[in-house]
Amino acid sequence: MELIGQYSAFFYGILSVLAVMLVLCLIRAVIGPRIADRLIAVNMMGTMVMVIIAVLAVVKEQGYLLDICLIYAMISFLAVVVLTRIYTGVYREAREAEKREREERHADA
Repeated sequence: MELIGQYSAFFYGILSVLAVMLVLCLIRAVIGPRIADRLIAVNMMGTMVMVIIAVLAVVKEQGYLLDICLIYAMISFLAVVVLTRIYTGVYREAREAEKREREERHADA
């Protein structure tokens, strides 16, 4: 108990650094430039939120926050899998459209 109190300033410093990094990842997710960059930024944001919740669980000595962290991890994982699946489908459709366009140009020539 006393050890956590002694290091509370350190934990709050970690939380501050993570908050800044979270904002930077949010900027990367908005700016892009590619969809893959946005997907990785969203995944990183989810991981940082989990670390923030875990640090808060230690500082506040609340065990239920770890349960929330685990649930958030599962939801974040599923969200990244779904977004990756959507991104892959869009990429395949674009590639097939390019292929059809090339074939049409080749047939006209």
